[in-house]
Amino acid sequence: MTILTSSQPPASRAERLWWRDAVTYQIYIRSFADANGDGKGDVEGIRSRLPYLKKLGIDAIWITPWYPSPQIDHGYDVADYLNIEPDYGTLAQAEHLINESHENGIRVLVDIVPNHSSDLHTWFQDALKAAPESPERDRYIFRDGKGPNGDLPPNNWQAVFGGPAWERVVEADGKRGQWYLHLFAVEQPDFNWENQEVREHFADILRFWLDRGVDGFRIDVAHGMVKAAGLPDVIAPDPKAEMLAPENRPFWDQDGVHEIYREWRKILNSYPGDRMAVAEAWVSPASRIARYLRPDELANSFNFDFLSCPWEPAPFKKMIERSLEALAEIGAPSSWVLNNHDVVRSVDRFDLGLIAGRANTTLERHGDPKEFNLERGTKRARAGALLMLALPGGAYIYQGEELALPEARDIPEERLTDPRWALSEHTDRGRDGCRVPLPWKADSAGAFGFSEKDGLKPEEAWLPQSADWGIFSVENQEDDPDSTLNMYRSALKIRRAEEGLGDGPMTWIETDESVLAFARAGNFACYVNFGAPMDLPANHQVLISSGPLDGKVLPTDTAVWIRTSSE
Repeated sequence: MTILTSSQPPASRAERLWWRDAVTYQIYIRSFADANGDGKGDVEGIRSRLPYLKKLGIDAIWITPWYPSPQIDHGYDVADYLNIEPDYGTLAQAEHLINESHENGIRVLVDIVPNHSSDLHTWFQDALKAAPESPERDRYIFRDGKGPNGDLPPNNWQAVFGGPAWERVVEADGKRGQWYLHLFAVEQPDFNWENQEVREHFADILRFWLDRGVDGFRIDVAHGMVKAAGLPDVIAPDPKAEMLAPENRPFWDQDGVHEIYREWRKILNSYPGDRMAVAEAWVSPASRIARYLRPDELANSFNFDFLSCPWEPAPFKKMIERSLEALAEIGAPSSWVLNNHDVVRSVDRFDLGLIAGRANTTLERHGDPKEFNLERGTKRARAGALLMLALPGGAYIYQGEELALPEARDIPEERLTDPRWALSEHTDRGRDGCRVPLPWKADSAGAFGFSEKDGLKPEEAWLPQSADWGIFSVENQEDDPDSTLNMYRSALKIRRAEEGLGDGPMTWIETDESVLAFARAGNFACYVNFGAPMDLPANHQVLISSGPLDGKVLPTDTAVWIRTSSE
C-alpha cells in the first residue's frame, strides 16, 4: 500500500490557499448562454446563469478569451487585450460580471493568450508596414527565407493546425520578402518574447485585469512563448507540431518560459486575495510539469497526462502516482482535468479508447461513430468524474461535462469553423464537436434554451446543435435524482463538506488489478471498477455512486465514494 501526498498543506481547508482545493468550471463563452439573441454566447449570458453555477457548487469559473478578435480561432486570435469583443458585450458588463460572481462566492479566471496575437492586432499591422530589422518587426518573429531568393521557409517547423509554420509577406516595394512565424493559424503570428516591449506589454495586461478584480489567469500555450536559440530545425521522425509531442520540440517547453513566470508571479503577489495563474502546458512527464509550479512561478498546471489516459486502470494509476510524486517535491497541488474545448468529450473518448492530444485526422481524433456506445460512454464518463473529484488537489470541469454531453458528430461540413478543418485540407473535422452551444431546455425553442430569443432555431446557433440535444438539457436533468447533473451537484457538495477531500494525502487500497481504490482522510474511500462486478468492503456507508449498485456489488464501469468503518 503506497501513501502519496500531493503536498504538505495546512490540515484545515479554511487555512489553505483557495486554489489548492478549487473546482473550476470552464466557460467557453461563445457556447454557454446567449442573452442578446444573436446565436452567440456573451457576458450577460454568463451573468444570467450565475444561480445555476452557484447551485452546481463550483468554486471558480474560467472564461475563454472574451477580447476583441476576428474570431479566426474563436478568440484565441486577440486583436486587443484590454477590451471586450463587441459580440460578447462591453467592458462595463464584464466588470459587473466579475463583481456579481464574487457576490455569489465564485472567483473568476480569464484567459490570456501570450504566445501569439491576431494578425489584425495594431502591432502586427505596424510590423507589416515596417522594414526588416525594424523595432516594429522585432515584436514578432520575422526571418529571412532560405534559398537563392529567400523562397524557402527559415526552418522546417510545422503549424499545430497543419501546414508550414511560416508565412511570407509582401514588402512595401511590392516584392516578396521576409517570413513570420505562426505556430497556429496563419492569422496568429507568434510574439517575440526576447523583446522587452512584449514583456512589458503583457505585464500591463495582467495588471489591467487584476485591477478589475479577476482572481487569476489561464495561460494559453504556456509552454510555447520561448523558442530555442537560432530556431533550429525539428529533428524527429514526424515534424508535425503536436501540442503534446512525443519528442522535444524547439518551440515547446524551453527553459526561458520560467523566467517569464517568475516575473508574473511577482505581479500576482502584489495584489491581495491569493491571485493565481494556471498553465495550459502540454508537457510530459510530470517532472516537467512540476517545473512550472515551483514556489516562485505558477499555482496550477493542467494535468494533460490525466486527460490523455484511456479507460484502463493501469495507465490511470501510473499517471496519478507520477503526478503526485513529482508535485510533492515542490509542494504544489495537482490539477485534474478530463475535458476541455480542445479535445473530444470524455463520453466518446472513454468509450472508443481515444487518446487526447495525439490525433491528426478525423478518425484518430473522433473515433469511428459506428463503434460508439452512448450508454457505455456515459457510464464511464460519470465514473471518471468521481475518480477525478476524489483525488488530491483541484479539478477543472468543462461546460456540459456535468450534463454528460457527448461529442456533436453531425455538424455539416459547411458549418465547421475550427481552422483545423481547412488547414488539414478537410481531413480533420477539428474541435467543433465539443464546442456546440449548451442545451438548457428540453424544447428546441431558443436553440434548446441557449438563447433568450425563443425564435432562434438549433441550426441557427453559431454552431448547429444536434436534433436530440434536448435530452441532455439542464431542464431534462434538473428533477431527476439519478441525472449526471445531480450526481455532479451531490459530489461537489460532499467534496466541499469532507475535510479530507481537496488537497492532502491519499493512500492506495490493495484490490483487484481491474479496480482503482484509494483512501482519503476521514475514513473516506473511492473505488472505480474497470472490470467485472466486485464486492465492496464490509461495514461501509455509500456516500455517492456513479451508477446503481447491486447491493454490496460494484458493477463494471462504476465508481463509488464510501465511508469505511473505523472498527
